[in-house]
Amino acid sequence: MQRFADLYRQLDETTSTNRKVAAMVDYFHSAEPADAAWAVYFLTGKRLKRLINTRELREWTAELSGLPLWLVEDSYEHVGDLAETMALLLPDDQVSDIRLPLHQWVAQRIRPLSQIKHEQQRKHAVIDLWHSLPVNQRLVLNKLLTGAFRVGVSRRLVTRALARVAGMDSTLIAHRLMGDWQASAEAYQQLIDPRETCFDSSTPYPFFLASPLESEPAELGDIDAWAAEWKWDGIRAQLIRRQDDCFIWSRGEDLMQGRFPELEAAASQLPNGCVLDGEILAWRDNQPLPFNVLQTRIGRKRPGPGTLQKAPVAFLTYDLLEYGGEDWRNRGWQQRRAQLEKLIQAAAQTQLRCSPIVAATSWEQLSEWHSQSRERGVEGYILKQRNSIYQVGRKRGDWWKWKIDPYTVDAVLIYAQPGHGRRSNLMTDYTFAVWHEQELVPFAKAYSGLTDQEIRELDRWIRSHTLERFGPVRSVDAMHVFELAFEGLNHSKRHKSGIAVRFPRILRWRRDLGIKDADTLTDIKRLLPPGTK
Repeated sequence: MQRFADLYRQLDETTSTNRKVAAMVDYFHSAEPADAAWAVYFLTGKRLKRLINTRELREWTAELSGLPLWLVEDSYEHVGDLAETMALLLPDDQVSDIRLPLHQWVAQRIRPLSQIKHEQQRKHAVIDLWHSLPVNQRLVLNKLLTGAFRVGVSRRLVTRALARVAGMDSTLIAHRLMGDWQASAEAYQQLIDPRETCFDSSTPYPFFLASPLESEPAELGDIDAWAAEWKWDGIRAQLIRRQDDCFIWSRGEDLMQGRFPELEAAASQLPNGCVLDGEILAWRDNQPLPFNVLQTRIGRKRPGPGTLQKAPVAFLTYDLLEYGGEDWRNRGWQQRRAQLEKLIQAAAQTQLRCSPIVAATSWEQLSEWHSQSRERGVEGYILKQRNSIYQVGRKRGDWWKWKIDPYTVDAVLIYAQPGHGRRSNLMTDYTFAVWHEQELVPFAKAYSGLTDQEIRELDRWIRSHTLERFGPVRSVDAMHVFELAFEGLNHSKRHKSGIAVRFPRILRWRRDLGIKDADTLTDIKRLLPPGTK
């Protein structure tokens, strides 16, 4: 635990990616495999099942520190991170300093907390853990207890470090980490063993992601060197057919077994040893349905007949990653696409379709059709070099996403609260409102888009213009207007405004506008998809 806490400190104290990678390489070189496995697990963003209610943690911190609960809550608001708040407030005496390897801490002391049903027993168990560790290790423990283990390390950096330790290509490490990777000494040794060939039949491949197009498409050169596909608004996923079974993985590595039974049935007509990359869409009458229709399927692990009828889905395939049990990612896009079309045609399943290629003869023609994207129910294009291989992550140059311009709205800042991680001491999460019947109605939340200088300026203003506090949330004077961008709207009964906003972010601070210039809810509702107004 001490060595893992030291690694956490080294990662937290630098913004240099090279130093972060070097610190992880040193750790993995010397850590025993069982400990290294849990380090990989946590550093790649995986979390233990919820262990302790955060309300209980705050109350126990107050009791043990001798501070009133309101002061603990106020400290939490200022620090912005519960794990750090607890580590700072808890007394640093009576430490028994029990020295256990990281994997034993997890298996013997941390994971069993979820099985303790009685609150007093949980309390005593957690307090014993706090007494067992000095402050630096207690901070890491608290982050594991709260599920907030973030230390500024991306999955890509962890993969780079492991590849250096193993002397392997990072793409192979990335592939082995995909899916339901479990932390164990055996799994870690297989992960870094260049000779290892066995892996679970459900394991997906790392996704290749397109980069945003930041220039005119004509600057990419001859249009004949590029293929254009519609950018669909659904769930990016891989459909795997191996050993007479089917697995569907989302881009977020969520195994969606049972959620889309019609796709699993259709996949049974595919040959074994193939993996398709594509998009799950709500689909009817040869066209996509609004995303909110698909949302009714996402949370249902076993959808009933009524749900299947109201929200039918299709899988629009983009790419062929595996065929005949062989990895096809290093073959050119044209070869992969040709075999994909044959595969889908032979399967003859209405739920399995190839995402169509947009056959334009010039960039001007492609641009004209691009302007019709919303009418087609798409978000623009994905542009792919015809000779491109299928890479890992977001590698610039071969695939570009040419999205339509977002919707925009002018809205008034009415609430703010602290951010997370390095922004936990700044007000960076904002709630915006628009006018409805001469009142400001909350419309959207956003936290990205401002410069660091603007964030600091707005933070100072918020603290001096707070009207009320609701835990970490502050209501502020309605004085500032911001231009927000978003990708779409849907009707929602859960929101006071009656609508839900997709991917809102801040475009600019409209210092030139007064709050009376902000948009109205009536104007915004005109942007709702047909049939949802």
